[in-house]
Amino acid sequence: MPQVMFPGDIYVIDSIYHVNEAINVLKHYDLVGFDTETRPSFRKGVVHKTALIQISTPQECFLFRTCKIGVPEALAQYLASPQHTKVGLSLHDDFKIMSKFANCGDPAGFIDLQDVVGDYCITDISLQKIYAILFGGKIAKGQQLTNWEAPELSPAQQNYGAVDAWACLKIYEYLTQGNFNPNLSPYIVIEEENEQEQD
Repeated sequence: MPQVMFPGDIYVIDSIYHVNEAINVLKHYDLVGFDTETRPSFRKGVVHKTALIQISTPQECFLFRTCKIGVPEALAQYLASPQHTKVGLSLHDDFKIMSKFANCGDPAGFIDLQDVVGDYCITDISLQKIYAILFGGKIAKGQQLTNWEAPELSPAQQNYGAVDAWACLKIYEYLTQGNFNPNLSPYIVIEEENEQEQD
């Protein structure tokens, strides 16, 4: 499968002075993709702060380096706004870490893809597998365990972070716009499993 690359512009927000500008752009969209990254821990019981919050439109992705700027008021208000819909995956895990280390308030306006894909007979709940089923593309995970608190994000890290947020948006729009027919997908095996159960 071809590797997925983010098709738009990526903006790294590592200064508080650019936060309001980024949020003002995002407010023009009714629906965006969302994800977070945390520096990996290799010690049991050690959990690091959320290092990055990614929010993507179809054309651009903003990477908020919370390890440097925290969660500024404008960003916190946006995350808590029910008027702006944010689509992510496994949001419970993201919120759990954010609630420990960031003053984000109560997140609102979020849709978790894990609550959506089952309606389309998709049983895999990893972003990589869902994207492959729908679009035949590979979301590379090589950057997942890199240092998200590094002084600068590498181009590979930036693309990885942007793709994860953007893919959530793309998947949700594709499904809800009626573009996916489970009966025509070579990856859907529910009918076959049901037949085996009946036998």
